[in-house]
Amino acid sequence: MQKRFLSLSGYGVSWSANKRVAVLALVITALLIIAATTAWFTGRGERDQSAGAPSPSSSSSPSEAAPEPAGGSGSVPKPPQISEPVAFAKAAAAMLWSYDTRDTDRDQQLAGMGAWMTKETKYADWASVSGQVPDPLLWSRMADQDQHATGTATEGHYPGAFKTALAEAPSAITEAYIYVVTVNGRQQIEWKKGGGGAEERAVTLAVQCRPSLDCRLAAIAPNVTQ
Repeated sequence: MQKRFLSLSGYGVSWSANKRVAVLALVITALLIIAATTAWFTGRGERDQSAGAPSPSSSSSPSEAAPEPAGGSGSVPKPPQISEPVAFAKAAAAMLWSYDTRDTDRDQQLAGMGAWMTKETKYADWASVSGQVPDPLLWSRMADQDQHATGTATEGHYPGAFKTALAEAPSAITEAYIYVVTVNGRQQIEWKKGGGGAEERAVTLAVQCRPSLDCRLAAIAPNVTQ
């Protein structure tokens, strides 16, 4: 019997109403930009119902801060020194689609992901990121099967609505330098006794790339926007 495997790329995590309003108000101040991207920020994702990839459950509150990696980050890579939004988003997506329960516990996974977050807490939605990680019980069951995954980002781009809004009000981005990027790719998952599988993946991210600074992750959108 084929074992079920779990992906860290589920989109069933919804943002709280207050957090969405705060992100909208702080990230994009121009009314035109807000109008063009409201659907992206306020959409509520549906849980992935595919048989092979049950959605992870979130145990984090929207106001919870990203943890410091005091206990190490296991196999989670450190954020790259990249100042271009699409390139950083592709690296972040690959990180989000990758994990290894053989040498990384759940706290280390969260700490490693937290290192990718912007330190500007008013723009960071940690709950949308930490919610990709399964609850402790499910992580333990995954570890029992030596489950691990490798994500590959094949393509990244700015969604059409975001590009249109920026073209019409280019100065609006300078408030927070938050960019919306959609990444497409693939996730390969393996477990004990030769078990495994692969799936196509897509995610829409908000990344912060201030001039002369490395980019950082701000949030994961509840819906994928092309």
